Amino acid sequence: MKIITTNKTASYEYFIEDRYEAGIVLEGAELKSLRRGNVNMNDAFCFVRNGKVELENMHVAVYDKAGAFNSKDAKRTRTLLLHKSEIAKIQGKVNEKGYTLVPLKLYFKDSLVKAEIALCKGKHTYDKKQALAERDRKRETERAIKEYTR
Repeated sequence: MKIITTNKTASYEYFIEDRYEAGIVLEGAELKSLRRGNVNMNDAFCFVRNGKVELENMHVAVYDKAGAFNSKDAKRTRTLLLHKSEIAKIQGKVNEKGYTLVPLKLYFKDSLVKAEIALCKGKHTYDKKQALAERDRKRETERAIKEYTR
């Protein structure tokens, strides 16, 4: 499994509840661009519309060596492939107050591109500050242990 990209801001902005693995519908030139790592999903989000889960605002750079049949829209809406039962479960949770659907990472599984998406609840500012303080404490203790063992 080779990770293409991760959404680093998702774990900072949200509490992650459930994770799902979804296939993604791509064009040929987009796949070549993904293999090069020319993708950005920091502002990406997902939503359920007409019984389909769609990924919006993910930037896949236009592959420069593609011909006239290349898609010129780098931020087009891409369809995610999930089972109907998973879509129904996700739609039920998203309709509840406070839940949102966020893409976490893109990766290759064998020769297929998969997207890991998660049902999340938003964090408040005090939760974010607490997470940063916890990370700093952990880093300081690791440094102290490392210096003590020298």
